[in-house]
Amino acid sequence: MSMEHPTPPALIRIPVRIVVLVAVLPVRMAWDVLTAGGRLLDRALLRPAGRGLEWFFDHAVALPARWLYRWLLAPAGRGIAIGAGWLGLALMWLLKAVFVWPWVGLWRYVVVPVARYGIAVPAVWLYRTLLRPTGRGLVRGLAAMGAGLGWLLPRVGQTLMWLLKAVFVWPWVGLWRYVVVPVARYGIAVPVVWLYRRVLSPLGTCCFFLLEKLVLVPLAALFRYVLIPLLRYGVAVPAVWLDRYVLTPLGQGLGWFFRQVGRGLGWFLPRLGLALFVWPWVGLWRYVVVPVVRYGIVLPVGWLWSRVLVPVGREVRDALGLCWRVAGFVSRAVGRGLKWLAWNLLGRPLVHVWWGLRWCGRNLVARPAARVWSSVIRPAGHWARDALWAPARRAAVEAGRAAKDALSSARATVREARRDAWRALVGAARPVEPREPGAARARTLGSTTNVSGAVPAPEISLRKRG
Repeated sequence: MSMEHPTPPALIRIPVRIVVLVAVLPVRMAWDVLTAGGRLLDRALLRPAGRGLEWFFDHAVALPARWLYRWLLAPAGRGIAIGAGWLGLALMWLLKAVFVWPWVGLWRYVVVPVARYGIAVPAVWLYRTLLRPTGRGLVRGLAAMGAGLGWLLPRVGQTLMWLLKAVFVWPWVGLWRYVVVPVARYGIAVPVVWLYRRVLSPLGTCCFFLLEKLVLVPLAALFRYVLIPLLRYGVAVPAVWLDRYVLTPLGQGLGWFFRQVGRGLGWFLPRLGLALFVWPWVGLWRYVVVPVVRYGIVLPVGWLWSRVLVPVGREVRDALGLCWRVAGFVSRAVGRGLKWLAWNLLGRPLVHVWWGLRWCGRNLVARPAARVWSSVIRPAGHWARDALWAPARRAAVEAGRAAKDALSSARATVREARRDAWRALVGAARPVEPREPGAARARTLGSTTNVSGAVPAPEISLRKRG
């Protein structure tokens, strides 16, 4: 044992274990009783009941359902499906013969021939022999007319342009060039220039000379020799002397004085605040609160925790584990005694009764039922399958084949009748005479040289040929 967790004395360990054993023993015995009861219930009731329900469902529901599906529902469904398929095929052919084939024959052998040979062929012939040559002649006439107009209209336009210039442009150009410009130049511009050069310019020069000598020069002399010395020696020099020798030393002295006062206040005021608001609380915390909490609360609580509560808790934990195991031994011993009493008082008689009931069920119920199944029910089922179901199945197959043959013959009859109707409407088809395939002529795309052994084709596109 380490010094941090010393071994507690027996004075604590033994009473704790006794108290814990007294408290745990009923709980462990109740737990063992519940566990044994659950195992007994599962082994004696739930598991056999589940097996019995499984056997009952398998033999009373699943096997009859599988037999019913395999030997009754599936064959009946196949027969119904085959009959429905043949019936649907017959209905489909009937509906086609009533609602589809008449309209198809009308479209193929009436509407299409009428539209092709009554509308399309005459329209193509009319276009090729009448409309296209007429259109080409109109295009050529319009092209020739456009060429004549293209030669005539520029010349007419030039003539009209010369006429419009002679009426609306050239008179005004001559008026501007030979009337307005000479009058403006020699009647206005030349006299004005002579007046400016000979009269106005000398007069302005004289006026400017008089203004400079009589006004500007005296003002400059007054500003240079009177105002500047007066401002310099009467205002500026005394102001600079006053600033340099009076105001600057006075300001420096006041600044030094206020700096010293500020330093003194900066040293004194924080210490005054500490002395008034901090140091008393610090002393109270350090010399009153901390010693009281440490030596009056923390140390006693720590000693109580480490010396009393921790050992007692550890012992209670160890005692719980030990007493749970001890109570298990006690409960097991009590359970074995009760088991011996129950087996000798109830178990053996019940086992004998069960074996008797099992022998009676096997010899009185199971064997007679198996004999009835193998001797009565199975032969009856085989007879029904061979004598009733197989002939009915063969008859259904033969009926389906007969219906298929009848539908095939009806289809061939309808096809032959349609072919005869077409021959009656348009006559027999013309036989195709065999002939040698003609060699395609080679195209040279407008060049003068041809491929050796090839006949040149015309350079007219298929669209222009029609």
